[in-house]
Amino acid sequence: MADVDAVVIGAGVVGLAAARELSLAGASVLILEEAGAIGTGTSSRNSEVIHAGLYYPKGSLKARLCVEGRERLYDFCLSHGVEHRRAGKLVVASDPGELQALANLKQKGEANGCTDLRLLTRVEAEAREPALACVGALLSPSTGIIDSHGLMLALQGAAEENGTAIAFHAPFLSSRRIQDGFVVQAGGAEPLELSTTMIVNAAGLAASQVARTIDGLPVETIPETRYARGNYFLLAGRAPFEHLIYPAPHTHGLGVHLTLDLGGQARFGPDVEWIDTIDYKVRPERVAGFAEAIRRYWPDLPDDALVPGYSGIRPKICGPDDPAADFRIDGPEVHGVPGLVNLYGIESPGLTASLAIAREIGDRLLPDRRTQAA
Repeated sequence: MADVDAVVIGAGVVGLAAARELSLAGASVLILEEAGAIGTGTSSRNSEVIHAGLYYPKGSLKARLCVEGRERLYDFCLSHGVEHRRAGKLVVASDPGELQALANLKQKGEANGCTDLRLLTRVEAEAREPALACVGALLSPSTGIIDSHGLMLALQGAAEENGTAIAFHAPFLSSRRIQDGFVVQAGGAEPLELSTTMIVNAAGLAASQVARTIDGLPVETIPETRYARGNYFLLAGRAPFEHLIYPAPHTHGLGVHLTLDLGGQARFGPDVEWIDTIDYKVRPERVAGFAEAIRRYWPDLPDDALVPGYSGIRPKICGPDDPAADFRIDGPEVHGVPGLVNLYGIESPGLTASLAIAREIGDRLLPDRRTQAA
């Protein structure tokens, strides 16, 4: 018999959700995490937004799992005491040429199952947000904000209640195939070796690197992961907005948008900065570009009001000149390795979709044992 039924690589929000999902189905689970705490990577370096599902092509994994995940996430927050708020979002057109983009976005969102979207005139939008400058807006009432760390703590607790264990400072090193699964090796101060029947590669930025160490996985199924840093600047003082404010979207991001945390602090970002190595430094000189973008929808942004905040890095499986890529959730039907699921390109809306991604993992690894997770 295997030492554990499943090894999950990575204790970010998706890895924790996957561990909860598998443990609810009766599997014994071990999470291997290279860092000393949960959620130290992409999961804690984002806008903390619960997305409605507007932006993604109909039929894509991002579209389906975002809409499903949004509802699962709101339910989970209510049942597990995770702080959140349905703040609502305005996607704004700054000039008449962008109005058609808003109409297209509404149509795309409705095709994905977003049933509460509404186009607003300039007067209607500015009545809701007097500090806003626009020629029209798209209102998304189901967009919200969440305490991402509180969410991950709740997922960790739920998984541990079902017997999941987490090994910190335990980087995944390799695995080799055996008749009924895998033998996994992990490093750290106390290296370990154990057998398992299932592996979930939820390593985020390192997913492609981890995949290359899994015995028997065809190399042609492993995409290149590229890094797109998103910088955030914080507002000194309180912003005069109640909704999240987003510009019309572009190819590799959603523009320099205004989001609020649960304490009312405004932050702006992320932009898109392609980099070659993992580096979270926010360069202060980028503030000029931020201020210019923000003043398209908030012309009264005070001078010198922006201060460097933090950055996150998107694990992209496309290049800067390519169309935006969909999530990849590669099970045995893709790579031919029984018991293995690799997750690639899990960027936004990965936080929103985390519980739906976990359900997808469970369905692929345990097709005969559907879980009853909320």
